[in-house]
Parts: sequence; structure tokens; C-alpha cells
Amino acid sequence: MELFPSNSNIKFMSASKPAMAIFFVLVLVAFVGLATKGFNYALDFTGGTVVEIAFEKPADVEGVRERLEAAGYSSPIVQTFGAGDDLVIRLQPPETDDERPLESAPASEKVGAAILAVAQTADNPGKVVRSDFVGPQIGNELALNGIYAAVFVALGFLAYIAIRFEFKFAVAAVVSTLGDIALVCGWFAFSQHEFDLTVLAGVLSVMGFSINDKIVVFDRVRENFRLLSKLEPKEVLNRSINQTLSRTVITSFVAFLTVLALYLYGGNSLTGMAESQMIGIVIGTLSSILVACPLLLALGVTKQDLLPKARADLDAELARRP
Repeated sequence: MELFPSNSNIKFMSASKPAMAIFFVLVLVAFVGLATKGFNYALDFTGGTVVEIAFEKPADVEGVRERLEAAGYSSPIVQTFGAGDDLVIRLQPPETDDERPLESAPASEKVGAAILAVAQTADNPGKVVRSDFVGPQIGNELALNGIYAAVFVALGFLAYIAIRFEFKFAVAAVVSTLGDIALVCGWFAFSQHEFDLTVLAGVLSVMGFSINDKIVVFDRVRENFRLLSKLEPKEVLNRSINQTLSRTVITSFVAFLTVLALYLYGGNSLTGMAESQMIGIVIGTLSSILVACPLLLALGVTKQDLLPKARADLDAELARRP
């Protein structure tokens, strides 16, 4: 199935400089937003109360969330746990006007009982399985581990692509992918939508999707550099983008529909993750087409970069022979 003929000749590389300029300006704006506004961290990172309730029958997650909000609990996170009749409810820490330590907050048992009174209904009573207070230290560890995970993944991508292709390809792919991640994070900074562990998981999955898309294009670039050695690098890159355009668009569209369904019907607890993935899919697809290859060209890639070294050494040896 092809949306675009493989022999199409859309001049993507002609718009390479404006595309890269717009991309890096947007990345800069995203960093400004991250520096000035920051994330609206959810309970996973700020700490708070965690209450697990076991109901007699499967509970209505949205109904429990609405009753908690009506009772004055701000932005409760309600998720199923194990079977459908077990719920985990996460609440933000109480706001205080004095310098009291967090340990002086109301006892977790009392909070659990109060949450149970709101969450249960007459036809579906429940009992508190556990009620714990999560301190901000754990939230800080989660945030730091998220940064470690992103750095580890980026370095892994850099090493893999450098071995699989060539170092210039690795730099172009990782830089454009990190730009995609910066734009997704910038969106959450400017919109102030809650940033929790599910959003972090979505951001990391965007890294995987984006780098995979770029590897597909770069693989075709490598093949064309060897098959079309008489063409200029700019034309080789342009043909490679056109030849993989159908695959890129179809894959991204199907992935977007899947995540859209998750966004619409997955419930409030998965909204943030689906939102990050939808934005990341769109940005990652555009950067694979309009940014990755132009960045590769700006790094000065040539066909010599992709010639097998063994073959190059053989040619040099033959040239020295009389």
C-alpha cells in the first residue's frame, strides 16, 4: 500500500533551512517554557496520600473521581488496581500556611476513612486496604530516575546508531529526537497539564517511536548512497525521504489513531500519557521528514562515510599495486 509513489520527487530538501530554523526556534521556546514555568507535577512527584480500597463489586472509576472532586479533593487520581473491584486513589498533599513538616499532616488512617466515606456507595460498599502518605523525597527520586532513564536511552541510541550506521547519522538522529522530546515537554510546561509517571512513560515511548522512524529513513539513505553514488548527497537524501514517505505517514497515522482511542476512552488516568504520545507522534513524524535528513546534510555526510571500511582498505591496497 502506497499513499505516495516511491518514485515521487517532492523537494523536501529545498525547505531544509527554513524547516531546521523553525524546529530549533521552537525547541528554544520549549526550553524557555521549561525554565520559566516548569512542569505542573502530579502526586507521583510531589508526594501525597495513597489510599487503596477494595469494593464488593467493580467500581465506577469516573463516578468515584467525580464524588471526590465534589467533596473538595483537588485533582484526585483514581485507578483500578488488580481486579476491577480494587481502586487506588492518590491525593495531593494538603496545603498549609505555616512551616509545619509534612509529617504533621492528618493521620493517613483518618484520611483513608474519609476517602472511603466519599468513594463508596450504598449498593457498593468497600473497605480500606491501605492508606499511606508518600513524602516528597520519593517524588524527587522518581523525577531523578526519569532524567537518568532519558539520558540512558539517548546514549544507547547514540551508541547503537553509531555502530549500525555512522557517527554523523547517530548525532543527527539523537539531536532531532531530543528536539522532539523537548517540544513535547515544552507543551506540558506551557499548558500546565499535570506531569505524572504516565506522562513520563509517554515521553520515553515517544523517544522510541521517533528514533525508529528516523532509522527507517536513514537505512534507505545508506542504501541509496551506495546505489546512487553519482548523485549529490542532497539529492540522495531527498529521494530517500520520498521513498519512505508512505511508510512514515501510514505508520504514524495508525499509531496516532491507536493513541487517540486511548485518549478518548482510556479514562482520566491515561489522558496525560496519550496526550504526550499524540503530540510526540506528530512532531516525530515531521522531524523525520523535514529535520533529520537536513541535519545530516548539515553535518557533511558523504558516500565515503558509508563505504565498508574493509572495501575501502582493499581499494587502497589495489591502488598501490603496480
